[in-house]
Amino acid sequence: MDQITDSESQIIDIILVAIGLLLLMSVVIVLFFYFSRKRIAKTQLEKANLVIEHQKALLQSTIITQEEERKRIAQDMHDAISSKLNIVSLNANFLLDETLTIPEANKMGDSILKVTTTVLESSRRIAHALLPPTLDKFGLEAAMEELCEEVGDARQFDIDYRVDFQSENITADEELHFFRIAQELFNNSIKYSEAKHIKLHLTEAENKLVLFYTDDGKGFNISEAKKAKGLGMSGIENRAVLLDATVHIKSEKGEGMEVRIEKTVKS
Repeated sequence: MDQITDSESQIIDIILVAIGLLLLMSVVIVLFFYFSRKRIAKTQLEKANLVIEHQKALLQSTIITQEEERKRIAQDMHDAISSKLNIVSLNANFLLDETLTIPEANKMGDSILKVTTTVLESSRRIAHALLPPTLDKFGLEAAMEELCEEVGDARQFDIDYRVDFQSENITADEELHFFRIAQELFNNSIKYSEAKHIKLHLTEAENKLVLFYTDDGKGFNISEAKKAKGLGMSGIENRAVLLDATVHIKSEKGEGMEVRIEKTVKS
């Protein structure tokens, strides 16, 4: 009888130990999933914060670029238009003088004609910079060819350009972004690179529209260039984001610059 009691007691002890182990394992599993989910949530929150910070940086960079562009346009308008219109106004007031002789009036008229002609040319140039009429009327291919020819006509660079893609595969806004990127790349080469040869190819292959640009100038440090306002690298990257395109910039001091922008397009 005592043996049976001892056996039952051992079984009960084993059951209690097993239940205790199961409870302990359950607690461990619950804690594991709790902390795992907490860690995952923390990681996701950190990623979300990084995305938000990146978007803030892009927005800030875009705003700075817009403000700089507005200041440049305002300065151009002041230098090329407002100051010259003041001369026209002054000469026009002199024409009201009753003592003015005919030769003097003719001279004033010639001066007004010359100044207004210059103002018209300046206003066309500013308007062309804001939105090139060729891009608006004939599309990106014609506008890019015109841009390359204009840069080439200055005889500062030897330019190798090729433009070949299906224009119906991208929108008008996307065409404008590609054009502005090309403009900024040319501006960088003109202002900073001291290059002699430039290559610009805009081609389509395997459902990708690729803008490839190189110059043989003095190059730059990429990390420093992204922080600098003058080189416009942030503006190029911002437009690539708007295009949903990948951008690869390669440059070293003394080694020129290479930029490759790829956008997936519908076939």
